[in-house]
Amino acid sequence: MNNKPAALPHIKVLDLSRVLAGPWCTQILADLGADVVKIERPGSGDDTRHWGPPFLKDAEGKDTEHAAYYTCANRNKRSITVDIAKPEGQALIRQLAEQSDVLVENFKVGGLAHYGLDYESLKQLNPKLIYCSVTGFGQDGPYAERAGYDLMVQAMSGMMSITGRPDEVPGGGPQRVGVALTDIFTGVYAATAILAALEVRHRTGEGQHIDMSLLDVGMAILANQAGGFLNTGKVPQRQGNSHPSLVPYQDMPTKDGAMLLAIGNDGQFARFCEVAGQPALAQDARYATNPQRVAHREELVPQLMAITRTRSTAEWIAALEHHAVPCGPINDIAQAFADAQVQARGLAIEQPRSAKAQAAEGVPAIRSVASPLRLSATPPVLHRAPPALGEHTDEVLAELGLDATRIAALRSAGIV
Repeated sequence: MNNKPAALPHIKVLDLSRVLAGPWCTQILADLGADVVKIERPGSGDDTRHWGPPFLKDAEGKDTEHAAYYTCANRNKRSITVDIAKPEGQALIRQLAEQSDVLVENFKVGGLAHYGLDYESLKQLNPKLIYCSVTGFGQDGPYAERAGYDLMVQAMSGMMSITGRPDEVPGGGPQRVGVALTDIFTGVYAATAILAALEVRHRTGEGQHIDMSLLDVGMAILANQAGGFLNTGKVPQRQGNSHPSLVPYQDMPTKDGAMLLAIGNDGQFARFCEVAGQPALAQDARYATNPQRVAHREELVPQLMAITRTRSTAEWIAALEHHAVPCGPINDIAQAFADAQVQARGLAIEQPRSAKAQAAEGVPAIRSVASPLRLSATPPVLHRAPPALGEHTDEVLAELGLDATRIAALRSAGIV
């Protein structure tokens, strides 16, 4: 917590998204201070509330029925339950949209048009609304109506074809990245697009529609691999932890395990060779420059591995860091959170839950990873722990002008 102002406290976001890409986007906005109202299905909520194990633990350390997955993308939000399949629920969403700056949804193409909640319909009520649609394949094209999932896009985009060991190596074959990378990057790109649209609205007074596609993002984050193919026609291949354009830039065996060596230029390689007691390697014409090291990768890397096996990981890291040679341990997640730098940056946070959320779910506090956005004047905020299902329904509906009797009637009818 801090006493500095947030960046976006004046922005209201209506979040009709679920699972990861959309919620990741809206959590970024919420961390920056926006008031994010998350719409969930009565009785069940966001799918990820049930994606376990692992499950959240109660005050006695016992598993609850509430999945930890949901907590990674839904802090700082208010949760309300609304059945948008019913006309009364649709009317509530329209009222909320009239008062919102941004709406984020990840329904299939055309899904919300059936309820009159698509961009063109809501634009008539609120011309200033910025409406961000997140889908697997975008609003047009032959795949537009298909459902899209991160794993599918990792496969289709070529990401899996460059991740993992080569086919001829034991354990070889295409691999997915260990987190839903395209979902997360789609959320980041969507938040960026929304901030750009808000800036445009400052100039024009008008909102706009944002069309975010997991496949578009999956292709974009191929980065240098895509650039290499598009400009040379050469199809990149899987090569484990090594880099197609840099040598040595990979995991290396040590006396007690392994380390990551990330040499990005010739000066770093020369310093590594000095520390290793092998200065002649850096003077060898085959290895003196990075293009030559890449060309002679098969000869050089085994020599380097024989050298790195002579010291422990800690010994190498201490020696190489002193000479500004990038290297580090290959941590598991527990080791990463125990790292001194991670702890110094305060990257693991804990948020106590409201009495209402504790009573509903039996979970007293939730831990998560801090926002990586470090703004000196308007840093991220921690307003709320990830909410219990429908925790703020009465509060938000009261803000719309509904009295307790009307809210009770909506709840009795299963609308909220």
